[in-house]
Amino acid sequence: MTAPATALRPTVVLTDIEGTTSAISFVKDTLFPFARAALEDFLARRGGEPAVAEQIEAVQRLQPGRDVAQVLRGWMDEDAKVTPLKALQGMIWQEGYAAGRLQAHFYPDVVPALRSWSRSGVELCVYSSGSVEAQKLLFAHSGAGDLTPLFHGFFDTRVGAKREGESYRRIAAGLHRPAAEILFLSDVAEELDAATESGMQCCQLVRAEDGTRPSGRHAQARNFPEVASIFGLPGTEPRKLT
Repeated sequence: MTAPATALRPTVVLTDIEGTTSAISFVKDTLFPFARAALEDFLARRGGEPAVAEQIEAVQRLQPGRDVAQVLRGWMDEDAKVTPLKALQGMIWQEGYAAGRLQAHFYPDVVPALRSWSRSGVELCVYSSGSVEAQKLLFAHSGAGDLTPLFHGFFDTRVGAKREGESYRRIAAGLHRPAAEILFLSDVAEELDAATESGMQCCQLVRAEDGTRPSGRHAQARNFPEVASIFGLPGTEPRKLT
């Protein structure tokens, strides 16, 4: 599927993470279980720190009178997109990355494409339900080194839910760019629907490894070089990261 004939060449690429840059299995089978196993020890050790205490208080405001760890485990079971949960998970993952117990996964085509797009002057940004802190940790701990200098912005659920058009309008306003110049990449059709409402260009990543099903409502690509071909971005050939 090609981009609409009237589409502008994107000046900004806004990308999702899970199922787009990174395998869903990495998040589901590595990051989430790591955070769950470490949760109670983390709260006991660091619950008095201001940043941690702030998120604990946010949980208590949302679920008054309930045990914080129990609430957090319940949200984990539901894969709830709740800001205090995402913030605490990010802090736990930070410990794991710092200790060398975690290393981020990226599909082999992603890093060469990101570097090529950045060199060409395309601004790169991330929008994920994971906290901004967790996003930065992921991109800082890739097998190809620290990728965070490639990015101009990171956005999470603090701008709004990913299936609401207003969230994407806020991102465009924050970037001071017309929505039509921004290309949003995601594997989730409903997120792409919302981004389209804001006027952004969209492409669905349909990665066989993740079992993604094409929606038929948006341009679709199997990898980032195909995205480059569809939208006129600098292309790269996929290669295996070392």
